[in-house]
Amino acid sequence: MKRMLCLAYGIGSYLLFLAIFAYMAGFVGNFLVPKSIDSTPTGAVSEAVAIDLLLLGLFAAQHSIMARPAFKRVWTRVVPQAIERSTYVFLSCVVTAVLMWQWRSIDLVVWEVQEPVLRTAAWALFGVGWLLVPGVTLLIDHFDLFGLRQVWLHFVGQEYSSPRFQAALFYRHVRHPLYIGWAIAFWATPTMTVEHLLFAGVLTVYMAAAAVVEERDLVAHFGHPY
Repeated sequence: MKRMLCLAYGIGSYLLFLAIFAYMAGFVGNFLVPKSIDSTPTGAVSEAVAIDLLLLGLFAAQHSIMARPAFKRVWTRVVPQAIERSTYVFLSCVVTAVLMWQWRSIDLVVWEVQEPVLRTAAWALFGVGWLLVPGVTLLIDHFDLFGLRQVWLHFVGQEYSSPRFQAALFYRHVRHPLYIGWAIAFWATPTMTVEHLLFAGVLTVYMAAAAVVEERDLVAHFGHPY
């Protein structure tokens, strides 16, 4: 029964991620969602900036702290090893949902691409970024990354082993194609507002800093192959 619950929890966390990922694309692109990154502004500009920075800080803290090996060693004394990754995915979804729910907009345009061809190119690049993110995960171990492999192995009674390192396709040329995909998704827009710029800028700086820390952890884990 416990193994079945772990499996259901892992699958549920993964499905929640897919829903949040799809909603986030609409949120950043300003389409098909009730509230987006550039929805009608409310409140003072200083208040909006302060709240948005707080939300971005919460997002960055959760993603970084819970991904560190030292935290995982402590965390798995509370949460079963089999659902550690699924719990990370679940809490990441919660934090992202809160960010989008509480986001404050500022109706100040930084740039506006008027030329139809260039607008189309910007939207095409936007689509490339959002497709690149899940596509890149399929080049490594998509199901391990989102915790499904862990809960499945636990369900069938097999011991978990970390996937071996492999440099496939994009990984042969760049270290972090996943971050590049996110950066394209955040920056490729024909209309850039102040709060969209804040969102893209802060998360890009965060990813650059996270890449440095992540490299250190990956070298420690995989050694010379990485």
